[in-house]
Amino acid sequence: MDTTTETTPLRAVALVCTLSPSPKPSSSQLLAEQTMAALADHGVTGKVVRIADHDVKPGVEVDMGDGDAWPEIRDTILGCDILVLSTPIWLGHPSSVAQRVLERLDAELGESDDEGRMLTYGKAAAVCVVGNEDGAHHVSAELFQGLNDVGFSLAPNAVTYWVGEAMQGTDYQDLDKTPEKTAATTRTLAANTAHLARRLKAAPYPPSS
Repeated sequence: MDTTTETTPLRAVALVCTLSPSPKPSSSQLLAEQTMAALADHGVTGKVVRIADHDVKPGVEVDMGDGDAWPEIRDTILGCDILVLSTPIWLGHPSSVAQRVLERLDAELGESDDEGRMLTYGKAAAVCVVGNEDGAHHVSAELFQGLNDVGFSLAPNAVTYWVGEAMQGTDYQDLDKTPEKTAATTRTLAANTAHLARRLKAAPYPPSS
């Protein structure tokens, strides 16, 4: 019997793909933390992981060996119901760190459960984007396609973002307050993504042929 309800606890992990390791301030980290706080309003707990703080090796395997930090991060992802990917915009594209995360997730194409489904099936994903030029839609489109290819599901409006005016140097983290439009978008992302994650938990995808 399905016992999943709107109060069923969920777990999430946000992977922050700033180029800078801690403790340097990061707008991508800030928006990821705000998204996790919004998810908490829907019974979702979890943590934020800054990828630049870990030795994630290049490659497309589950474990690239020799001190690779990805297997532990992967275990965290597989133990969660929701994956949030947060990236800055660089030269109109997701950061190289975000691209590396997608490349490592490519290994999931070769992993499956006893019914042939990728281990990421049944998990929802969402995206956070920050930058000082236009391009949030382009960046989210790249990440959406990659996340969907490797088995994640996406709710409506599964992206929150902020971009400043072109040719100026204000960062999201430098704003006096979060713009209400961004805050509202973050709340919508959280509500829809938590809802989808619970639906997937209650009704898994059919076996793959």
